[in-house]
Amino acid sequence: MTRNNDPPFSQLTALSPLDGRYAEHTKDLRQIFSEFGLIRHRLQVEIGWLQALADHPDIEEVRPFSQTALEYLDSIVRDFSLGDAERIKDIESTTHHDVKAVEYFIKEQLSKQPELAAVSEFVHFACTSEDINNLAYALMLKQATDSVLLPAIARITARLEALAIEYAEQPMLARTHGQPASPTTVGKELANVVIRLNAGARAVEATPVYGKCNGAVGNFNAHIVAYPEVDWPSVSRSFVEKLGLRYQAMTTQIEPHDGIAEHCHALVRVNTVLLDLDRDLWAYISLGYFRQRAMSGEVGSSTMPHKVNPIDFENSEGNIGLANALLGHLAEKLPVSRWQRDLSDSTALRNLGVAMGYSLVAYCATLQGLDKLQLNPSVLAAELEQSWEILAEAIQTVMRRYGIRDSYEQLKALTRGQDPINAETLHAFIRQLPVPDDAREKLLRLSPARYTGNASAAVHESLSK
Repeated sequence: MTRNNDPPFSQLTALSPLDGRYAEHTKDLRQIFSEFGLIRHRLQVEIGWLQALADHPDIEEVRPFSQTALEYLDSIVRDFSLGDAERIKDIESTTHHDVKAVEYFIKEQLSKQPELAAVSEFVHFACTSEDINNLAYALMLKQATDSVLLPAIARITARLEALAIEYAEQPMLARTHGQPASPTTVGKELANVVIRLNAGARAVEATPVYGKCNGAVGNFNAHIVAYPEVDWPSVSRSFVEKLGLRYQAMTTQIEPHDGIAEHCHALVRVNTVLLDLDRDLWAYISLGYFRQRAMSGEVGSSTMPHKVNPIDFENSEGNIGLANALLGHLAEKLPVSRWQRDLSDSTALRNLGVAMGYSLVAYCATLQGLDKLQLNPSVLAAELEQSWEILAEAIQTVMRRYGIRDSYEQLKALTRGQDPINAETLHAFIRQLPVPDDAREKLLRLSPARYTGNASAAVHESLSK
């Protein structure tokens, strides 16, 4: 029930944070996945189908349109306004059917142009609502992926790649099981994420977006009765492919949504890589490996003035959780339909933009967090200097080369669970080893900061491809 003092709708009164707190981040998706966006894409499909019928020589009742008529049809889609969408919703209040309301709106528009008014009954010809809806959602998914999500992922990847190259030589103590382990470099660990994100983005980009236009149960039943001489599968394929989509030939009433499920799973994998990054960077900040640039006027804690919290990575983590929960549900739900059709996919599909919205909010937060990072080399150097025991791996491996028995066990006894091991302790052990002098000298020159293997070279090699 509406109360007299209820405030008007705004970002402050929006039910979803995607249209409220995060509206600035999601504005590009709002143009695609809002009710307005869905209606506009339905309109595009209906107009496109009418044009496809006019282009077929065997459909004599709809002759090829004049340039004037074509320009008028294009303008219906190009100039579609909020007022037009509201008119369609007015019609829907009578029809109680959203796709039929679009059909009636188009007929209203065609009545203003004599050439098109004469063929208005061919609007939505032989179509079921799902012919229009599946193509509209496919176009929305393709547009959102190509123009919004993939560019956002690319911005994160580019920033990470720049950091990876900048810190390719910066040694860092690795941590396996959370414990000190053989050193790596900061750049190599970031480059690892770049490679994973690039692979994930390629998988998203390569996922086909399917569409169908074959009638009530996928058999062109009504089409063939009306025009048995027309090769309807070819007409349908040409129409779908002209929209930039992959043609789905075998369906029930609905396109089976396997492609959308594959797309959702591909996005989940990208998001999971970012979740992994968010948590690692959060932990590195906690260890002091990175500082965060303080933003002017920003408050980290309402009571502790010194705090600069890793809120961007926390925000990203939380929103990735929401995105992946929705994407996972859509991937599992959408390919399932009772017999030839039920409507449970329809209401679920309306949340496709929500899933992508939470993904986009997460991407924006991760990028914002990356832009605040400042490396703290002194902390990295100090931690390495306190971790000489990690050279036990290198020493026992050289000992094995020269046939020294129980090499691993000797280093285990020397280092595992002992008081902090320093350079003197290890050097004393190395000097008594029965190994060639040059091997001994190499081990004596070794330090935690110089024990990074090919990490630096791997960065430049992997990112140059």
